[in-house]
Amino acid sequence: MSVSTPKPERIPSREENFSEWYIETVRKADLADYTVVKGCMVIKPYGFGLWENMRDALDRRIKETGHENAYFPLLVPESLLLKEAEHVEGFAPECAWVTQGGGSELEERLAIRPTSEAIICSIYANWVNSYRDLPILINQWANVMRWEKRTRLFLRTAEFLWQEGHTVHRTEEEAQEETLKMLEVYREFLETELAIPAVAGEKTASERFAGALRTYTVEALMQDGWALQAGTSHNLGQHFSKGFGIKFLDEDNVEKFAWQTSWGVSTRLVGGIIMTHGDDRGLRLPPRVAPVQAVIVPIYKAGIEGELKEKCARIAKALREKGVRVREDMRENQRPGFKFTEWEVKGVPVRIEVGPKDLKNGTACLVRRDTGEKAFLPDAEAVERVAELMVDIQTNMLETARSFREEKTSRPANWEEFQATLEEKRGLLSCPWDGTEETEEAIKGATKATIRCIPFEGSEVEAGEVDIYSGKPAVARVLYARAY
Repeated sequence: MSVSTPKPERIPSREENFSEWYIETVRKADLADYTVVKGCMVIKPYGFGLWENMRDALDRRIKETGHENAYFPLLVPESLLLKEAEHVEGFAPECAWVTQGGGSELEERLAIRPTSEAIICSIYANWVNSYRDLPILINQWANVMRWEKRTRLFLRTAEFLWQEGHTVHRTEEEAQEETLKMLEVYREFLETELAIPAVAGEKTASERFAGALRTYTVEALMQDGWALQAGTSHNLGQHFSKGFGIKFLDEDNVEKFAWQTSWGVSTRLVGGIIMTHGDDRGLRLPPRVAPVQAVIVPIYKAGIEGELKEKCARIAKALREKGVRVREDMRENQRPGFKFTEWEVKGVPVRIEVGPKDLKNGTACLVRRDTGEKAFLPDAEAVERVAELMVDIQTNMLETARSFREEKTSRPANWEEFQATLEEKRGLLSCPWDGTEETEEAIKGATKATIRCIPFEGSEVEAGEVDIYSGKPAVARVLYARAY
């Protein structure tokens, strides 16, 4: 006999309060929660299952491009950080320090890695001697810590998970090719696996990674009209190799400094999925990475519970044989309506309802999470259709997100229109830029909008175009937005 249970509390709508909607969605969907450690989160099993699927899909791509995984130390001696002045200056405010070990004061402070360039470069300096040692193509999956003042689950926490690639090359051309190759890996991964369309481009000098020669980015647009930096790839040039002594004897018998890259994405992409695809009922997860792709919910009736359970088990078995990640919700202490709501909040792509009429007619009811459409199908067809829906839903989610981005991309004609668009429509603003940091900082100070990137496509300016703020001749068309 089922027991009545309270209906889950309503999630605030995105229109009411996007920030509160986001946090409540994360918590009610059982992705993550706060902990007693300020600024840190616990990633719950459902959230970690999502991250694992994302990680595995990206890890496969990283390995297919010739990279290997390794693991490097968590602690970085202060003397190593100080070897590259620009780098330490960029990360010093975010460093957490270990000053005591086993009851004794340490002779040298150890930073809990905010990023790993320093410790990895010190190791690479011992590994590289000859051009025959190159290239080094290594990635690591790890946790890092940045002492953030303001945190938000997944988007910005003191400790987070990520992957960071660190490569060493013989020439600048090889390093540049690597940098752009991995950026494209990220762009394709975002679109194919997460159904997030991203704009690829180069960061301005003021937005570069500390110590990098050039930084490239993939930028995504969230439903509140704010941008999210979804991944970055850096051509580090020879800054770190000169600072850490990564030298090799080349084929011409001349000793040279190596060229390096680094690139990474983090668990903030979980936040990107939520804010790109979620609706007022909670998550909508892309099938390719959803921890549960289909959930079967029986609608119990006295006297036929056993038959319903058997039918649900048969459907689940058939789906697993087709590679569908399926869950059977056989709980008897909660009503079907409660379960429907719970799995909707969790964003499961397809819900399969099996009731007394379905048992009698040999059918099942399929409900799409992305559109809410229902279909009553014979059992065999239902199983086939669920597998097809994994592709259909993934495609629809990407197309929906891409249409939203296009709708929210504007080309304001002047400064007044820029300000109005940013306040009323938000989104990405494509504007001519004079190439100066002074203009970039002035616009940021006036509107909190930053140049997200100089896009690879659409950055050309026409003769006579001028910067919308300064009125000076434009050198490129860039994308402005407020960003997380």
